[in-house]
Amino acid sequence: MWAYRLAGPGRFERCTVAEPDAPSAGQVVLRTTSGGICGSDLNFFRGGTTPEGTSKDSMFGVPGFPLHEITGQVVASAHPEHAVGDRVVGWAARTDGVAEFVTTSGDEVAAYRAGLKPEIAVLIQPLACVLHAVGAMGDVRGKNVALLGLGPIGLLFAHVLRDRGAGRITGVDRVNRAVLGARFGVDEVVWASADRWARDAVLEPELVVECIGHQAGTLNDAIRAVASNGQIYYFGVADESSQSVDLRRLQRKNLTLRSGITLDRRRALAEADTYLAGHPELESGYVTDVFHAVEIESAYRRALNPTAEQGKVVVRMP
Repeated sequence: MWAYRLAGPGRFERCTVAEPDAPSAGQVVLRTTSGGICGSDLNFFRGGTTPEGTSKDSMFGVPGFPLHEITGQVVASAHPEHAVGDRVVGWAARTDGVAEFVTTSGDEVAAYRAGLKPEIAVLIQPLACVLHAVGAMGDVRGKNVALLGLGPIGLLFAHVLRDRGAGRITGVDRVNRAVLGARFGVDEVVWASADRWARDAVLEPELVVECIGHQAGTLNDAIRAVASNGQIYYFGVADESSQSVDLRRLQRKNLTLRSGITLDRRRALAEADTYLAGHPELESGYVTDVFHAVEIESAYRRALNPTAEQGKVVVRMP
């Protein structure tokens, strides 16, 4: 089967590898149909690695890596809820989705509605993650919110928080997201770095969602800006297992810091599919760039260097 793998920072190469074995109990084999590029993939594209000892530490150069948001058609199943021919969306468990076939856990994919193109259906995976996170925040009705980062994940947070009745939503990004942010429910788009905004912010939001990750600075910006007794949700992916956090300010402001990963993934994906059905505007406004698999390097470069009205970058598999 065909696959692509990182041959060096910013460079993919096509390779031919053996087709997958029959799935083990609980697994499915998918013929991939699309993949969404996540911000957590981009660190690897640049040549970065994860902290020593994590499951991804030795995966640089592995066929299919790095891509975990996928859609596909089941071609073999050892999971009771999935049959051959089903169209599903979810996680490539080994982040090896840039390939013709993927073997993954049947508990990490779910069927999606008929009529959705794969390159649109793939947004169900990040949407499931955002819905899970917002559910963990508790009652957000009437609360003023700040989103650090208005990339694809930040835009979904804006949409879901607006739907859940949040108060004023402010979005902060180093790319001018004024037009795109407004479409997703952001009341004020701030074109600035997170530290500059945190230093100069006049209003103290009751909830700050950190959607950037990769460094401790933006989490500390959230701690600095949020109102006393407020809440911070750290959604961004940390590239280091240990980071320096302003614990003294966190304590003195009586803040709640939350984070986590999406659990019960089949249920979360089904919830996201239902949400998408109720908000068809996401089907036309979220995915803005679709590339073919042979353009994989261009797709990652586009995601790495977003423009003002760029949303989700998706790769269509042949």
